[in-house]
Amino acid sequence: MSCSVSEPNDAHETTTLDASRFAQLESENAALRSHNQLLRESINEAQRSYARLQQVYTRTLEQLQLARRRIFLAQAERAPVSAEAQLAFDTLLGEVKRIEAALDAAEAATESAGSEPSDPKPPSGKPKPKPKGRRNLDDDHSDLPVIPVVITNPELEGRVERIGFDYTYKLAYERGGMRRIEIATAKYDQIKPSSCANGTSSQPSDPDTAAESAKNESNEESSAVTADRTEDAKKALARFVKASMPPELFRRALLAPSLIAHLLSQKYMMGVPFHRLEKQWLLQGVSLDRGTMCRYAEDAGATLSALVEAMRAEAFQTAFCLSTDATGISIQPEPIADGRRQPCRKGYFFVTLADRDSIFFDYQERHTSAAVSAMFRGFTGYIQADAHAVYNTLFRPRAPVLPGVVEAPAPPPTEVACWSHSRRKFWEAAVCKHTVGLEGLRRINALFAIDETLKDVPPAKKRARRDLLLRPHIDAFFAWLHEQRARPRERGLVLSALGYAANHEQAFRRFLDDGRLHMTNNASERALRPIALGRNAWLFVGSDDHAHATANLFSLIASCKLHGIDPEVYFKDIIHLMPQWPRDRYLELTPKYWAQTRARLDPAQLEVEIGWVTIPPPLAAQEQAAAS
Repeated sequence: MSCSVSEPNDAHETTTLDASRFAQLESENAALRSHNQLLRESINEAQRSYARLQQVYTRTLEQLQLARRRIFLAQAERAPVSAEAQLAFDTLLGEVKRIEAALDAAEAATESAGSEPSDPKPPSGKPKPKPKGRRNLDDDHSDLPVIPVVITNPELEGRVERIGFDYTYKLAYERGGMRRIEIATAKYDQIKPSSCANGTSSQPSDPDTAAESAKNESNEESSAVTADRTEDAKKALARFVKASMPPELFRRALLAPSLIAHLLSQKYMMGVPFHRLEKQWLLQGVSLDRGTMCRYAEDAGATLSALVEAMRAEAFQTAFCLSTDATGISIQPEPIADGRRQPCRKGYFFVTLADRDSIFFDYQERHTSAAVSAMFRGFTGYIQADAHAVYNTLFRPRAPVLPGVVEAPAPPPTEVACWSHSRRKFWEAAVCKHTVGLEGLRRINALFAIDETLKDVPPAKKRARRDLLLRPHIDAFFAWLHEQRARPRERGLVLSALGYAANHEQAFRRFLDDGRLHMTNNASERALRPIALGRNAWLFVGSDDHAHATANLFSLIASCKLHGIDPEVYFKDIIHLMPQWPRDRYLELTPKYWAQTRARLDPAQLEVEIGWVTIPPPLAAQEQAAAS
């Protein structure tokens, strides 16, 4: 009986135990599923992190390959240094150090001589006053070769008596060394008739003899005009006149046009900073500080901007294609009141080539779309540049200048891309062993090779030849490009090269439209080389105003080299001639027309740096068109 009574209790207990065990197992199973889900999420996150790390690692390897290529390959291409070359270098280095020591000693002697005046102080005990006015070159540089210049009045010469000369001096430069110009300005007595009024002239034919005799006359008569003059005597002096000096670009200038031209060519063509010129001339016995040179350079660049603007106005009216590029430049900051030093800020020089006829440099404080739009405002032809975002605004449709204006605005310029920039991106991918980069580089090199065979073909025939030879290869290149781009790829050099070429396909094809267009923008990049090399020597530009003046000087120098003109000789002639030239004819003084203009001038008048020049009449419209 006990067994029959206990069976229901045992079954109930078993059922209770099974339910409790099942709930426990369910709880454990849920915990295991939750833990499994966490593990899966952790694994997925680890895989994503690994993929990101793999991408970063790949890009880092690419950058390492590029850096290794640029550093070690460049070193491998250099010629080995021999022991003899090293010995010669050490000898030159010792000679340079010896010269620097001599320069330092000369500067110290100059400073000590300036701080301890030889003249005693005035009896009042006050220090000797600082000299004012121009330096007396007759005393300071009496050992320099003298170039005499005699300024006379053609209307009075030979008709009234010449009573003497006034003398002024300028520092000049001839290839070979410094010179001193002695300018003798004739003085006349309008009452006294000339002793040679019968047709002969008392002026010596030799300029050296004329200057010497004139100087003796001036010394003899200078003592006669020392007494106090009464009012009547002052009125009597009205009869004495002096020959008028020709206008000068820099009034009362210490430097002659030849020396100013030499400064500009040395700094902006050869890249020699002014502090080196200062030391060089100090060794030659000429004291000319760098501050004076800087002021002349800035004034010359600002004044000659009229010629650059004349060039620019003509180019924007007649140019077929403008090629442009930009590079950075450091600008010296303005001094602050508390005297703390500030770092240089960055500015930009833009270069523009107009049909290989003129080259312009523009300084802009910012590398922005607004600066680019202001530079090319009004131009509607072709513009060739890299695919930087700042140029995008140039090629968008232009809105009306004023709201409500019915007249349609001028069309925007037409973009022409540079194949060298696209090739550079495929080259970077090829260096990192990407097969797509190698294939793209091979195809672009084939395009360059074909176009190189057409370099001597006239533009009228070049378009047809390009259609026949180049267009099929370009079509095949972009078909391959779109096929490769359609494949999924990670971010990197390959995707960047493919995207750059595909996003500007029409601009890359545009050079096929006209035989005058070029495949690359390399000419403008080469035009920027003087700035890139020069800033390693002169480091920075003094201010925004100086940067604008520097851009004008670079424009004239680059245009001179473009037309085979010696920039130093050009600056010498222009500084002499520009003050006498009509302002509405400045275009005739630009490098593009300078050879024709100089042929119409008197060479003897140009040879004399200080003197009058006979201005020829303007060219007829037909002659001007033929010259351009």
